[in-house]
Amino acid sequence: MVLATADAAGRPWSTPVWFATEDHRRFYWVSKPGARHSRNVAERPEIGIAIFDSTVTPGDAQALYMAATAEQVGADEIGVFARVSAKQGLSVWTAAEVTDPARHRLYRATATEHYLLDPHDERVPQAV
Repeated sequence: MVLATADAAGRPWSTPVWFATEDHRRFYWVSKPGARHSRNVAERPEIGIAIFDSTVTPGDAQALYMAATAEQVGADEIGVFARVSAKQGLSVWTAAEVTDPARHRLYRATATEHYLLDPHDERVPQAV
């Protein structure tokens, strides 16, 4: 998933992150709070998201575009991230790994708009 963020002055920044979701409305990732995108989320929580498969031949893939609101959340929400990580055979993050003094924190984006590209390269609104 690629996050599109902006700082308080409106300077844009994008970054890919590994994410977890169980409902396609709330998306979780882990980042350092000092990372540029994390600082941007703290200053300006409105973000854009694109999810796509970059290994597919152009024209053969679908992409999901979203408008969302992002924030750092407490370790009590680590469950989705941990479950999806486990299902994919990855290390399972724990609450201790996203709580001070650990280097990382847990973030959540809540989608407010969803769009898929149609065969004519038009964005088609989807139910959130």
